[in-house]
Amino acid sequence: MIKITDLRLTVVGIPRHTGFVNKHVIVELFTNEGITGIGEMSDFSHLPRYAVDIKDLANVLKSMLVGKNPFDISLINKELLDNFPEAMYYYEKGSFIRNGIDAALHDLCGKYLNISVAELLGGRYQEKIKVCYPIFRHRFIEEVEENLEVVRQRYAQGFDVFRLYAGKNVDADEAFLDAVQQEFGSEVKIKSLDFSHLLDWKESLKIVKRLSKYDFEMVESPAVRNDFDGLYHIRTRIDHPISEHVWSNRQQYEMIKRDSVDIYNISPIFIGGITAAKKAASAAEVVGKSVLLGTTQELSIGTAAMAHLGGTLLNLNYTSDPTGPELYVGDVVKNKIQYIDGYLHVPDRSLPGLGVELDWDLIEKYRIDDLSWGDVTVHQLQDRTAQVK
Repeated sequence: MIKITDLRLTVVGIPRHTGFVNKHVIVELFTNEGITGIGEMSDFSHLPRYAVDIKDLANVLKSMLVGKNPFDISLINKELLDNFPEAMYYYEKGSFIRNGIDAALHDLCGKYLNISVAELLGGRYQEKIKVCYPIFRHRFIEEVEENLEVVRQRYAQGFDVFRLYAGKNVDADEAFLDAVQQEFGSEVKIKSLDFSHLLDWKESLKIVKRLSKYDFEMVESPAVRNDFDGLYHIRTRIDHPISEHVWSNRQQYEMIKRDSVDIYNISPIFIGGITAAKKAASAAEVVGKSVLLGTTQELSIGTAAMAHLGGTLLNLNYTSDPTGPELYVGDVVKNKIQYIDGYLHVPDRSLPGLGVELDWDLIEKYRIDDLSWGDVTVHQLQDRTAQVK
């Protein structure tokens, strides 16, 4: 019988094109059968601003996992949740940890059975997922032209849908939307105004009304975190659908009970793994709601996990967000996840597990010692910029 015999965690720091360096943890689960499962604890470079001791974490996880059958995914996830509980916060580090282990378990089991993770999850409903490219928040009017140039470059690469982080400088947001409309017309679409919980619902409502003369598909996170009534209030006052991340079972329950949102933003990183994300998507389906795939902008391992998950979802009806591998200057795999004409493609079913292979030359290039914090500001952490102008 296959058993987990060891675990290794490797920290990498990879710059985005903005200059901001994101720290990720590569997970390897070793077995007595010689098969290794890989996963990714993505984006530890975000609030809350505390660091995990990587050596201590590895020892804790070894004590939980060594000797276990990797196919006991539900049992292992329960133990992970007991040790790294939900905290009603979507950048909670415990969710990142659970996500990395759960992905590695799925990769390991898929490899053992010689099937892809999508098949392990129940089979493919679609082979590609429409995605959008993020436009980061305007703080100054001078950034409008910079972001227009991002649209031009990414449009030339096949991305024709964009997500605008909005609400900090509304004059700049409006200038950007107007310029996109004037230059591209219907060839470029704006998926959403994403307020990222930085404003209360009344402030967001004013901005949505002001910008509603432009064409965008939805409004995301337009209330402070866990303000379920606020989400309902703005939802009943605008014509656009409301989307919100799911970061815990309790939080999703509260949103369902209040009918707070139209679209559930599901991402393994925020809710703690493929297993938990699949449950959240199923809960949305039960109450007649659609989902989209969210992101913290993962590398190719984490993005492959989301692609496999998304390929199985019947209620994935909206443009999704995972374009992380396109935002970084490098990666850690030999076969980077593929984007073609604005679609994220699920790895070929002939590739077992997640369908990506570690590149140790790249890992050594980006390897760092730990997850300690440097001298960064809250604005940098929110907007993923190297410096604040």
